[in-house]
Amino acid sequence: MTDYNVWSRFLHRLALGLTSVSEATFDLERNALAQKLPDARAGEHVFVAGLARSGTTMLMRALYETNLFCSLTYRDMPFVLAPNTWSSLAQPGKRQKSEAERAHGDGVLVDFDSPEALEEVFWRVFCADRYIHPDRLTAMRVDADTQSRFATYIAMILHRYKCGRYLSKNNNNILRLPDILTTFTKATVLVPFRRPEQQALSLLRQHRRFREIHERDTFTQSYMRWLVHHEFGLDHRPFAWGLEQSQGLHPDTLDYWLAQWLGVYGHLSSLLDTHATRAIPVGYETLCEHTDGAWQSLNRALRLGDAPAPAFALRVEAINEPHDAQLLARCMVVYSALDEQCATRLL
Repeated sequence: MTDYNVWSRFLHRLALGLTSVSEATFDLERNALAQKLPDARAGEHVFVAGLARSGTTMLMRALYETNLFCSLTYRDMPFVLAPNTWSSLAQPGKRQKSEAERAHGDGVLVDFDSPEALEEVFWRVFCADRYIHPDRLTAMRVDADTQSRFATYIAMILHRYKCGRYLSKNNNNILRLPDILTTFTKATVLVPFRRPEQQALSLLRQHRRFREIHERDTFTQSYMRWLVHHEFGLDHRPFAWGLEQSQGLHPDTLDYWLAQWLGVYGHLSSLLDTHATRAIPVGYETLCEHTDGAWQSLNRALRLGDAPAPAFALRVEAINEPHDAQLLARCMVVYSALDEQCATRLL
């Protein structure tokens, strides 16, 4: 983001920063393609959603590489609510960019064809006041009109990429998972999770990293706000479930992020029980240590055909940050329950 030139930054501020422009581009494309759009509601789509740093990108990319799905990519930026119109106007296929490590500094390489969590722009533009608050993100209900509009949006993306199945990696979807399952009757939700101390440490490091980035570059902070990426950094806004657990804790401590983990996955564990037939917990450790078996189970559940198992590498870091042993023990109770659910579904 720091290498965006003046023209690119202007386009992003226009397309993403002005809600009226975003709404107008969506409406124009929806009306123009009204007779051409497929029925997206019955598609076998996949929604990957969990707490950040749980392996969501790793899992999403493995699924994307099966070539069975389409997703928004960086070529669709910045007019992500009108992907077909922007594609025809800008001829984005001519834009070239060498792979480069993303801002997270975690070794993940991206270019214009990399899928990314860009659909959240839709929810911000049409539903911001229902879930985005100055200090938190809260669970929301999606009314019938918004469900219909979102289904149309997914149909626009399917039309853009001439594909029948949509793949979403959007952690904010945990705020609305039941209604997404209602909207898309054959969709499956994958909920990645990871050992709490490992995930909390990664969240803490990213928070410190993006805090420094935001202090240097205000455009990056605006960019993440437009995409509702409040996971970490100066504009961090936790999920309300985590905020309830972290009262009195500071984001520069491991305990704060353990509390976020406990709140979010405590909620998701109950949700997974309620929607067991269409929501699958995917443990990072299970996926890395038992790849063949877990991938075969995902193959069957998601109807991936004979897609070969990817190479997943387990990453374990030493925990050198001070933390509350009792808080971690509470997290481990939830982790053990999730791990058991995961083993039941995938092993």
